[in-house]
Amino acid sequence: MTNLPKRIYLPVPLEVERVGKIVLDAAFKVHTVLGPGLLESVYGIAMKHVIEKGGTLVETEVKLPIMFEGAELESALRLDMFVAKCVIAELKSVEKMNPVYEAQLITYLRLSGVRLGFLINFNVPHLKDGIKRIIV
Repeated sequence: MTNLPKRIYLPVPLEVERVGKIVLDAAFKVHTVLGPGLLESVYGIAMKHVIEKGGTLVETEVKLPIMFEGAELESALRLDMFVAKCVIAELKSVEKMNPVYEAQLITYLRLSGVRLGFLINFNVPHLKDGIKRIIV
């Protein structure tokens, strides 16, 4: 048995949880109206519309720079949705989720310093089966 220090997990702030609920509510509304089988970009446009209509800031295709040896490098990393500057949503419309999608979201969360993210696959009959909540 190793004597590794235990990680201390702080709760996600209530405001971040509130924004997370806004993201999920928008995803369920969009999926209910449009159903599965469309392109990821269509769901992204619809989600942005629903979230902004509710008065919450949404940024799409946000470039995520990488810090390397003290320099900020421009990268090809882009967040699908950055909501209220505190929640990342990565949208998919795929037959089967690949573990690399989850790893990608975890990387985005760590690089950005954001704690809460959602991986949302719209190509499922019941959206609850296509949502993965990730906290770092």
